[in-house]
Amino acid sequence: MDPTEILRSAGGVLPTREVLTAGATETGLRRALRSGEVVRVQRGLLALAGADPQLVAAGRARGLLTCASAAPAFGLWQLRPPVRPHYWQSNGRNPVGCVSHRLPLTQQPSHGTLAALPDVLLHALLCLPELESLVMVECAYNRGDIDPAFLLRHLTGNRCGKARTVVSKVDRGADSLLETLARVLFRDAGFSTETQVWIDGIGRVDFLLEGFLIVEIDGLAFHLEARQFKKDRRRDNSATLQGLPVLRFFYDDVVHAPESVLAQVREVLARGSLRWPQPNRPSYQRNRHEGSW
Repeated sequence: MDPTEILRSAGGVLPTREVLTAGATETGLRRALRSGEVVRVQRGLLALAGADPQLVAAGRARGLLTCASAAPAFGLWQLRPPVRPHYWQSNGRNPVGCVSHRLPLTQQPSHGTLAALPDVLLHALLCLPELESLVMVECAYNRGDIDPAFLLRHLTGNRCGKARTVVSKVDRGADSLLETLARVLFRDAGFSTETQVWIDGIGRVDFLLEGFLIVEIDGLAFHLEARQFKKDRRRDNSATLQGLPVLRFFYDDVVHAPESVLAQVREVLARGSLRWPQPNRPSYQRNRHEGSW
């Protein structure tokens, strides 16, 4: 079997013995090395020419890329890149310059140096700060790639309490990591928070707080989309005509100044509670997004 195809099917990096076990011959391997299609990274380790450097580095470390380091490979949302690479290792080595994960794998990886998605998420839940692991898990959940119940079955014991709390906050409906961060921010602050709500005459809004405050989250590239910019401003005008206040926040607000976001929300809610005391607040026909697991 062609060694380049064996390597390609495994993500580009494999120990030499595994390439040979998969059906490559010594003759075919020498031919691939001479052609430059395959390179010998170090003794006992092969890679395709141009293989992902992070996967090659994981191979050098005799581990699997996982946790925050594996997020780009799976297209997962990521709040910030890791400072050090994260590897799953079972060789007993003392890791230097990396974060080593030792939790037994739940699935056999299909790539030679990349952990399977469920294990990547479990490692993230047990390793990363709450919001960093939450956005990764919620991205996979929204795509239908993971079942939170599966994660919980592997998060038993006292040391997994924080991870179980993160999984309990996973929800459907967020279109971006910013919406996930904002939802958690509002709910942790105690606000009644509905997501992806359809309001007649206005359209779908990102959040409806306490039944009357619309909150929209604008991503990094919102200003580059002129059509969307105009559409959003017309929707804001429609909301104002219906008597509903609107707040808009940006990436820097949600990520770097959450307390300022909460202060503005509290101020508008306080004004609204004076104008529309319970139970006299106006009622609107809303189609709520149903997606909690």
